[in-house]
Amino acid sequence: MAQVYDNTSISQLKGADRVRLRPSVIFGSDDLRGAQQSFFEILSNSIDEAREGHGHVITVTRFKDDSIEVIDRGRGIPLDFNPNENRYNWELVYCELYAGGKYKTNLGENYEYSLGLNGLGACATQYASKWFDVAVTRDGFKYELHFEKGVNIGGLKKTPIDSKKTGTIQRWIPDDEVFTDIVIPAEYFRTTLKQQAVVNKGVTFEFIDEKDGTKEDYCYPEGILGMVREMNVEGLTQPVLFSGEGVGRDRNDREDYTTKCDVAFAFNNHQAEIYYYHNSSWLEYGGSPDRAVRSAFVSAFDSFLKEEGKYRANEAKITFGDIEESLLLMSSSFSTVTSYENQTKRSINNRFIQRFLTDLIRENLTVWFIERREDALRAADQVLLNRRSREKAEKTRLTVKRDLMQEIDMSNRVRLFVDCRSQDINERELYIVEGNSALGSVKMARNADFQAVIPVRGKILNCLKADYNAIFKNDIIMDLIKILGCGVELPKKFSKAAAPFDINRLRWNKVVICTDGDVDGFQIRTLILAMFYKLTPELIRQGKIFIAESPLYEIGHRSKRLERTYFAYSDQEKNEIIASLGEGNVHVQRSKGLGENEPEMMWNTTMNPETRRLIAVMPESEEVMSGTFNLLLGDDVPGRRAYIEESGHLYMDMLDVG
Repeated sequence: MAQVYDNTSISQLKGADRVRLRPSVIFGSDDLRGAQQSFFEILSNSIDEAREGHGHVITVTRFKDDSIEVIDRGRGIPLDFNPNENRYNWELVYCELYAGGKYKTNLGENYEYSLGLNGLGACATQYASKWFDVAVTRDGFKYELHFEKGVNIGGLKKTPIDSKKTGTIQRWIPDDEVFTDIVIPAEYFRTTLKQQAVVNKGVTFEFIDEKDGTKEDYCYPEGILGMVREMNVEGLTQPVLFSGEGVGRDRNDREDYTTKCDVAFAFNNHQAEIYYYHNSSWLEYGGSPDRAVRSAFVSAFDSFLKEEGKYRANEAKITFGDIEESLLLMSSSFSTVTSYENQTKRSINNRFIQRFLTDLIRENLTVWFIERREDALRAADQVLLNRRSREKAEKTRLTVKRDLMQEIDMSNRVRLFVDCRSQDINERELYIVEGNSALGSVKMARNADFQAVIPVRGKILNCLKADYNAIFKNDIIMDLIKILGCGVELPKKFSKAAAPFDINRLRWNKVVICTDGDVDGFQIRTLILAMFYKLTPELIRQGKIFIAESPLYEIGHRSKRLERTYFAYSDQEKNEIIASLGEGNVHVQRSKGLGENEPEMMWNTTMNPETRRLIAVMPESEEVMSGTFNLLLGDDVPGRRAYIEESGHLYMDMLDVG
């Protein structure tokens, strides 16, 4: 039955429901990120106070019940009666969206540079909490409020106190009816408070974690310059800071506003990091500051390289990609008027800030080239090195992409590859087998409709130790990659913008590694996995790679003219099968290699989707995966030796212990 759509169909969310039923509108999401953003809304108000010079210590506590407390030593949020609005301020701050004291920053009222501008944060966080407590000291009084699920309980409690101290304490717990996850990890608090300490120099942020009993302080007296100095280990140049303040407007029909910008940077050939902040909020997507940095650095360095005659004949102009590969940079800007993309404040679009910051960087870089000439020359040489390495890598990438991405057809058939008939990607399976003899057995045992086979000839190259030039010259690996069809994931220097890997081009639903159960088979399996780990790790993450378990034992049982064969995949399973058999003769033998198995046996034990045993290669984490491969195939000889002593006796003949 069709629903009626008439004048009664329109409704309006009111009160706490404006946030509780649509948290993503305010906080950007309704998951853990939303809960984290709700905390940051409260923290930002305390930061604004500290930056205006009211209190220089902010304390954040994570309690065992997942509640959060923010304490500042500012002036204290005004909560008493407001004659201008004819309402209590506590109602405006905690129960009304778009209410606050930061709407007239450009007029010099209350806050010059404010992180919170929209008048949403305190109210939205309160509405999105199971309970929310406020305690404010100011004007010789202590003011207290208690909320439950967005509803005030008991009104405003006002108590005279004999103290001149001021400040605000807010404690709450995010509501799991609003957010899907409310357990904010300690690492988020540590990262956020450290970031805020960096861009609010002189302000101390204390983090108390009641869950593990730790306390940490974050303070950067030098601000962003101190952070760049901390990151710049074995840097090419010394950190430097550019600062400036200006007045302008985004459009001719808009009013002037003030901006203050700081940029700290150093060149480093070991790491590269770029961070943008505005009004102390991290700009994940940058916006105006990012465009300014790109334009100014490219323009200034291009001019310097030309003046120094460092370009080769007919060499193309550098790009920002050549610069950022070796650049450590932090930008922190403030403005009395800010155009954020949304409430989460991940990008700004102020045209004047972009113009001002571009000119600031370009002019100061010109001076830097003169005053710190040795640093400038080292940076310029590194930028050119990055460019030339990138060009060389790009040529290699295009060659590799051409070789890897070509279609498999009759004119480009991989030797000994046996395809299947089906063209349905959802059912196609590729078996990678050990040698030509196994190819014969698997070929006869398979279901040719959906199972294809390719053999590896001998032990393949150790991709973990080999460089890319050696890898791409290896016929076995190139054949495997061609058969996969999806290309490879190349490192950044091979141009991340046009990487040849595309999982949508993968020609198989399952890729199954099928080797003997002996030490040689284990090594070949490990080497193949290492190839996937280095060249196509996304296939592992997506659960496309499998290992076919091969039986270790054949157990024959004959009783009363009835003879049956069982297969055991471990010693324990062998013993359990034997124990379960009744009277009769039992014969146990080690299973033959794949190349010697009968087709029927191969089908039942290894190929038949109904009876085979496949192990999905799904590591718990990237760290675990990396550690395993480095242990088995890397340069950690002592670690590999210890592994052999503990649990690797089965593979003594295989492992390289140097």
